[in-house]
Amino acid sequence: MTERHRSPGGILARLGAWGADYAWATDRQLRALLRRSPVPTGAGDRAPIVLLPGIYETWAFLAPVATALARAGHPVHAVPGLKHNARPVPESADVVVDHLERAGLTGVVLVAHSKGGLIGKRVMLSHAGERVLGMVAIATPFAGSRWARYMLSRPLRSFHPRDPVLLALAGELLVNERITAVYPHFDPHIPESGELPGARNIELPLSGHFRPLGHPLLVDTVVREVAWVEAEHTVP
Repeated sequence: MTERHRSPGGILARLGAWGADYAWATDRQLRALLRRSPVPTGAGDRAPIVLLPGIYETWAFLAPVATALARAGHPVHAVPGLKHNARPVPESADVVVDHLERAGLTGVVLVAHSKGGLIGKRVMLSHAGERVLGMVAIATPFAGSRWARYMLSRPLRSFHPRDPVLLALAGELLVNERITAVYPHFDPHIPESGELPGARNIELPLSGHFRPLGHPLLVDTVVREVAWVEAEHTVP
């Protein structure tokens, strides 16, 4: 299923989106450095949420989504071992698997941003995949990004469309039906879009890679899709 909400945008609008996107990301990084807030957690008995941020991000990038999910009654968990998420995807997935097992978490819904969605899919394919109901992945480069070849750091170059890890994940189709991919109409970092074959794909009329994380439309969409995953894949 693919749901699209198109919005117009010319070159000037896209340049503006670039600037606003980086301003939002910089603000979020500064907040994380200057004010260490606890992970919001709900008091209800809804499905546990595990937050998987993008590369060089902490869970704080997902704070607007996490707060809304906690208010909806979900216990929300970060994975401290990910730190700023600079490890290769397979290593990061091992860290998440270890966290799920140590914390005894089951019936989990993964909520991921960017690289976090790749980590989440790898977790779903692992021996701990039975602990996960599904995933809502935001702006994840499932097909890579053409800009990766120009990046100076090795972790960023790993998002090249021909990267072996990306190709291996792309070839694993079985878990895609338990994933909702939510992505903006214009993403300056992922021109290929965040669409995933066989998944629930929702394109929103938003611009940016980071800034949409704080937009009410995206937050509401994620909360709705988490509820869908929970209702659709929880065993009675």
